[in-house]
Amino acid sequence: MKKLLNTLYVTSDGAYLSLDGENVVVTVEQEELGRVPLHTIEGIITFGYTGASPALMGKCADMNKPIVFLRASGRFLARTTGKSNGNIFLRRAQYRLCDNADASLHIAGNIISAKLNNSAAVIRRAVSDHELRLDTGTLGSVTEMLKSNSIKAFHSADAGALRGLEGESANRYFSVFGQLILQQKEDFTFSSRNRRPPQDNVNALLSLSYTLLTSMCASALEAVGLDSYAGFFHTERPGRCSLALDLVEELRAPFADRFVLTLINRKMVSGKSFVTKEDGAVLLTDDARRDFLTLWQKKKQEEITHPYLDTKIEWGLVPHIQAMLLAKYIRGDIDDYPPFVWK
Repeated sequence: MKKLLNTLYVTSDGAYLSLDGENVVVTVEQEELGRVPLHTIEGIITFGYTGASPALMGKCADMNKPIVFLRASGRFLARTTGKSNGNIFLRRAQYRLCDNADASLHIAGNIISAKLNNSAAVIRRAVSDHELRLDTGTLGSVTEMLKSNSIKAFHSADAGALRGLEGESANRYFSVFGQLILQQKEDFTFSSRNRRPPQDNVNALLSLSYTLLTSMCASALEAVGLDSYAGFFHTERPGRCSLALDLVEELRAPFADRFVLTLINRKMVSGKSFVTKEDGAVLLTDDARRDFLTLWQKKKQEEITHPYLDTKIEWGLVPHIQAMLLAKYIRGDIDDYPPFVWK
């Protein structure tokens, strides 16, 4: 169990969460591991849980503090939320845009254009920092393709074509992602993106990062009154927080991917940080996962200059800023939605 800033992470195998007065209590086999006052946290993320008491879930719902349940691998299971924030008019406006193919395509085009631009920027930054150690020709070619497709995505006139463009670009980006790994190459080889379950150390890190980022985005969207399940790019299906996944696309490369590269290249993780299950799934060990979460929270505290607001904010606030800007656009307070474009 670990309280980091405003999120309580529960990583102990077999942990049970309950309520005692105004405190979250974490026990394993009826032995209390710790307790945290509810008023000091904004949410709970628990891995490989045994369960949570109805009293705790009800109290968290009343206080609008989400509980996110993940498998030990980091794969999303469920999320409890409280009352919706905002008002019915904002959500009605959101649903109208979702049902309008042209309006949805416009927002999706903005988001995917930013994603491809940000993917290119990650490669460009790596080449700038380590030019003599990288295949600059191949990386430069992929960078140019991503920049070109970013422009095409912005002007896309067809949703199917936009998805094809995004898929092609993601494949090209991940085809060179392994070249950005400069240390511990024997333990961190990467050939392609795989998940459910992740089958190598790099994909295990990427999957957990994306899961945590999705949770951040879902919470940010709900906080401004939007429905995190009604998206513009990702298709809707039961249990899928499509709008949160939309928002993740802008932040995937500059936040999650660079975080994973930093962990590996600075030797903050090693081959000993992982275990392989019988089904081939590769997972972080319990100790390594706790270290990962500590570093993730430190990453959230790093300051950047937001490209639209032109002011310094912490990385952890970026999903909240983007959710706020999207809500403003949907309400008609600003002329267009400005996606996050990393520089």
